[in-house]
Amino acid sequence: MLRINAVLAVVLLTCALALVTSQHRARRLFTQLTKEQETVKQIEVEWGQLQLEQSTWAMHARIERIASGYLQMRVPPASRVRLVGPAESAAKPLPTQEARAARKKR
Repeated sequence: MLRINAVLAVVLLTCALALVTSQHRARRLFTQLTKEQETVKQIEVEWGQLQLEQSTWAMHARIERIASGYLQMRVPPASRVRLVGPAESAAKPLPTQEARAARKKR
């Protein structure tokens, strides 16, 4: 009888330690999960801010203002604008550097 009681006491102690260990691990993992969820929320807020900033930097009016003011760019007159279709551009080879230089001299 004493031997059975000792074995049962050891089994009880082992189960109690396993229970305490598993509860501690579960609490630690839950704390880690909560921290990760907070990190996800912060990253989502930052992502939204970056998208807003990107849309602000890429606004057409801002780009046009920088192009005309800082880079001194102007819209070419309509007579100098030439639209090229996909079939036309594939048929013509690209001009060489000499051909571009000759065209500039004209």
